[in-house]
Amino acid sequence: MNYQGKTVCVVGLGQSGLSSIAYLIKCGATVRAIDTRTQEKCKGELPQGVETHFGSLNAQWLSACDLIVVSPGVALANPEIQNAIAAGVEVVGDIELFCRATTKPIIAITGSNGKSTVTTLVYEMAKAAGIKVGLGGNIGIPALSLLDNDAELFVLELSSFQLETTSSLRAVAATILNVSPDHLDRYNGSLTLYQQAKMRIYDGAQYKIFNAQDALTTPQSAVNAISFGVCDADYSLQTSDNRTWLCAHGVRVLACDELGIVGRHNELNALAALALTDAAGIAREGAISALKTFKGLDHRFQLVHQHNGVRWVNDSKATNIGSTQAALHGLQLDGTLHLLLGGLGKGQDFNELKSAVAPDFIQLYCFGQDGDLMTSLSPRTQRFDTMAQAIEAIRRVLKPGDMVLLSPACASFDQFNGFEHRGEVFKALAQKERA
Repeated sequence: MNYQGKTVCVVGLGQSGLSSIAYLIKCGATVRAIDTRTQEKCKGELPQGVETHFGSLNAQWLSACDLIVVSPGVALANPEIQNAIAAGVEVVGDIELFCRATTKPIIAITGSNGKSTVTTLVYEMAKAAGIKVGLGGNIGIPALSLLDNDAELFVLELSSFQLETTSSLRAVAATILNVSPDHLDRYNGSLTLYQQAKMRIYDGAQYKIFNAQDALTTPQSAVNAISFGVCDADYSLQTSDNRTWLCAHGVRVLACDELGIVGRHNELNALAALALTDAAGIAREGAISALKTFKGLDHRFQLVHQHNGVRWVNDSKATNIGSTQAALHGLQLDGTLHLLLGGLGKGQDFNELKSAVAPDFIQLYCFGQDGDLMTSLSPRTQRFDTMAQAIEAIRRVLKPGDMVLLSPACASFDQFNGFEHRGEVFKALAQKERA
C-alpha cells in the first residue's frame, strides 16, 4: 500500500505505536500521534515533525485522516474511533501494516495460554534448522521492526487485540492453542466475542493447527486442518515401555523425557510447535534438536529456588484462569502445594478454578485487589493484602517435598508494573531465606 502523502493517525504510543510511526514516516506519510495518557507518562521519543495530542482521543483528527493505526491496548469500541469508522476511515494495527509489507512466509500463533512458549520454541526450531528467522509481535518485539532483517521466515505471537485489526495475514501455518476466559472486560464479558477475534488467525492460512481437546480452537473449514492433543489427534502423546512420546501421525518423534521443558502442558506445547514447523516445511532434525535444548521462558513455570527439599516455581505469566489450570494439570507432589493466587481478575469467573484446586494437597493464598473473589474456591484458603505477606505466612509451615507456586490467574497491575515485575519480586522473596 502506498502511504506517500497520506495523513495517518497513530493511537497509542507504546512499542507498537512508536514502531508504526517510524515505519509510516519512512513510507512518506504525514503522521499525527495520539495517546490518552499525559505526555509525561509517554516514555518513548517521537521523531521531529510529528504532531501530538495527549490526554484524550482527538475526534477531529481521527475523522479527518486517511488511516488510523491503533495500538493493541486501544479498544475499537471507543466512540471517537467508531465515529471515524462511520466516516469511512480505515482502522488497522501494526500487524496489518506488517502483513501488507512482507511477502515472506509467516507462522502465526495465538491462544489464551502458552503462546509465548510455543512462539519462542518454533523460532528456536527454525533457527536450529538453519533458517534465517524473525521473532516478534505480542511477544514484545514490534513486528514492523523485523522488516529490516534479512529473514526467510517470520514467527509471530498474536493477541486477540492484534487480530481484531488484522485482515491481510496469510500465514503458512497458524494455530489457536486454546481458548479460555481472558480479557473479558474488553469483550463485554463475552467469551464468544473473544474467541471470534482469535479465529481471525485462520483466515487465509495455508495450514490450520488446532487443539483436539478444545472445540473453541477448531477451524470452520477442515481443509488443511491438523490437530494436536493428548490422544485422538494427528500430533499426539503415546505411552509405551514406561515412556511418553511425541508422535506425528502415529509415528514416534521424540520421548517426552528428552524435552527441555517439563509438564503435561509443555508436552502439548511441544506437539503444537512440531505440527507448525512440519506444516511450514522446517527440517525435522533441527526441530528435534531445539525441542531437546529449549528450557522454557522466564516467568513461565520456572524453578527459581530450591532449598531444604522445597521448590519455588515462578509462573507469574499465568494471568488468566486457563493458564493456572494448565500449570496444575497432572501436577503431583510428595508434600503440599502452596498456591499464590490474586491480582486483577479482568472479569473472569473464578469458579472455573474450583476443580483444579480441589485436591487436598493444595493450599490457597489469595492476595491483591481481587483476592476476595478466590477465597471461596477452597476451604484451605487464607487471604492477604500482598504477595509478600502471603509468602511470609507460607514460610512458617514449609516442609520437605512442598512446592510454592506463583500461578496467580490474574493480571498484575494492581500492585506491580507487569507480570515480569511480579515474577522478579517472587524470585527475590523465594531466595531470601529466613534467618
